[in-house]
This record gives sequence, C-alpha cells and structure tokens, in this order.
Amino acid sequence: MDAIDRAIIDQLRRDCRQSNLELAAAVGLTPSPCLRRVRRLEEEGVITGYHADFAPSAVDRGFEVLVSIELADQSPDTTTRFESELTSHREVVEARRMFGSPDFEVVVATRDLAAYETFMRRSLLTLPGLGRLVSRFPMVVIKADSPSRARAI
Repeated sequence: MDAIDRAIIDQLRRDCRQSNLELAAAVGLTPSPCLRRVRRLEEEGVITGYHADFAPSAVDRGFEVLVSIELADQSPDTTTRFESELTSHREVVEARRMFGSPDFEVVVATRDLAAYETFMRRSLLTLPGLGRLVSRFPMVVIKADSPSRARAI
C-alpha cells in the first residue's frame, strides 16, 4: 500500500457514500485509476465492507455499558461455549478476548439502565463458565471511529 491507497482508505472511512468522482478528486487521481485502486483494495481484503452510522438511541442502543468478564473455568470447551453464547445476543455490540485479566472486555448497548439490568440478569449472568462480571458506565465518549458514537462535551 502506498500513500494514495492510504488516502483512499482515509477518505472512505470519513464518507463511504461519496462518489468515485469525489473520491478521486480528494486523493489526487482521475476517476478510472481511483476506481481500479478501490476494486484492488476490496479484492485484496483491505476494504472489507461499507456501513452506515446511525443514532444509537433511534434503535434502542443509546445506553452503552463496558463490561469486564473473568471466567471461572478457562478450558477450551467452556471458552468456546461462552464466546458463542455471548456473541449471540444483539445487545453485545463488541467483544474482545484479552490477554491477562479480565478475560473479556465487552460493549453492551441497550435502551436504558433498566434494560441493561434485565439483560445482565437474564443473559450475562447465565453464561457458561462466568466467574466475575464488572459493569462500567461511560460518562461521555470523547472519541470514536464511528461519528455517531462520539458525543459532544
């Protein structure tokens, strides 16, 4: 990847709906070579998809909780079952298995605190192998890759 490829990626991260003509002008290419580069980046798996940002509150996901989870049993079978059940819930918008402690960092998005409490009791606390769960509530998101997740201070 060269500087132009990186510029294309940067422009698409900001606005994936811009036309090829707009993208080409922004990165200093004519439309045909720009489109060839975008297609190549897609074929090589550098660009893996396009998405739309949305207002989380409009789809009952305006309340985000950061959840740290430690497993009581870290056997491969338990870990596999835990991950499968954890990621099956639509409220879980991001999940990472960590080195060290905690074992998992999870972002859960619900309508409000009451909905999170219900989800935690009925779903998170019933996950196989769960040892310890700690919930933290962000005061404000001051930077995020997705513009709809960042809130003005």
